[in-house]
Amino acid sequence: MQRKKMHQRLKNLSVAPQTSSITEEQRKQLCALLGDVELSLLYKASVHGYQDSAFHQRCDHQGPTLLVAYNHSGYIFGGYTSVDYTQCFQDIVDKEAFLFSFQGGVPVRININSEFSARYDDTGMPNFGEQLFFCYRNRPVVHHQGGDVFNYRARVNAFNFSPATLYGNDTNLRECEVYKVEQIPQISAKMTPWRNVLWTAKRRAELMEMIRNYKPLVTSVSRVRILMIGPVGAGKSSFFNSINSIFMGRITSKAMSGSAGTSLTTQFRTYPVKDGREGKPLPFVLCDTMGLEEQTGAGLDIEDISSILQGHVPDRYKFNPTSVFQPEEQKASRPASLKEKIHCVVYVIDATKISLMSDKLQEKIASVRRKVNSLGIAQIVLMTKVDEACPQVEENLQSLYLSSYIKSKVQEVSSRLGVPVSCVLPVKNYSQELELELNCDVLLLTALQQMLNFADDYLDDVCSMEDKPK
Repeated sequence: MQRKKMHQRLKNLSVAPQTSSITEEQRKQLCALLGDVELSLLYKASVHGYQDSAFHQRCDHQGPTLLVAYNHSGYIFGGYTSVDYTQCFQDIVDKEAFLFSFQGGVPVRININSEFSARYDDTGMPNFGEQLFFCYRNRPVVHHQGGDVFNYRARVNAFNFSPATLYGNDTNLRECEVYKVEQIPQISAKMTPWRNVLWTAKRRAELMEMIRNYKPLVTSVSRVRILMIGPVGAGKSSFFNSINSIFMGRITSKAMSGSAGTSLTTQFRTYPVKDGREGKPLPFVLCDTMGLEEQTGAGLDIEDISSILQGHVPDRYKFNPTSVFQPEEQKASRPASLKEKIHCVVYVIDATKISLMSDKLQEKIASVRRKVNSLGIAQIVLMTKVDEACPQVEENLQSLYLSSYIKSKVQEVSSRLGVPVSCVLPVKNYSQELELELNCDVLLLTALQQMLNFADDYLDDVCSMEDKPK
């Protein structure tokens, strides 16, 4: 039994993070071929395996999909189908289907000849026109059935292309990915926002003043402690940097942030924020942690989170994924004071990866939520990278609450994590900007103000419990 557990642990540790191989520029170029769409990664062969069963488990009944293949010669190519994979053993008529290949840094589209079927839908790996077979026979190869070969379904000329041009005649694949293609509804000026926000300099100034003047309900607590929890790369550290930037009046990067596959934050950090360079500390502390990872023995451990919540973990404590935090015997014997505990927990979730959240990661977050619930601590969700999730929001952040796509993502987060929709706050962190931006500030400050409100709710509950007769 012990050997079996060790084998499973090693197996879990060997699983790579599910991240897209296409660059942001390539994603935009592929989206341009399809209109106003968003791409969500469903299947990645190097992670899920080159077996047809793995492909169909993740890609069947997902609607329109885009396949992107990468070979060892550097070619990026693939195909689009607007019809579901269903393993129906039928010819699929799809006039919207096409092949593509990046040539000179630009994707060139090869449309289907309208008189032919686009593909044959069976239990195997995807094919286009039964000419081009990806992950052929469950191997990392692409196979071309040439036009001079007899094909009893007479689909040999569904697509006119040269293998040399499409993929440089290099049939060996280093990766194969399939993306769900979702249409993003157009935003109209006549639409009614599903949340009301004042996008004005006056509102930004009001929010900053409210935060400066905030005083926790309990006098023994001078600054509320807000704990940021979330998957690797979701934007926990970036949120602190963004809030710090607003009150400093310039872009700052005090906390290490980025998009690495594993957590850049390896310590428990408590970040106070000052009101300007020479200003006083503001009445809150943002606490940053190691990122959550789906693999066993990687990322932040649930027991470590429990110790943080109860105020036992000191600032700059370095996490060890293989062993949980052990408080000093003297400190462990006494409960932490209220001012040392966490007063609000914020789950930071990347809007572009909500649909890709694995069952393991979702269960890990659910375990954290159960622990937080048992302690009665207020909880909120910060949905980051809304600009990357929706091109229209990227173009104009003020269209955020007009976007039905962003609304659907808020509802999806609410459903997956089991939190009310009103507790999900979409924001855009500062990442590549050199100057502060009004709309970004309003969203970030609104979220922070809500966190302070939730912390007050928790402190109010604590006061009520202490006032009850024993």
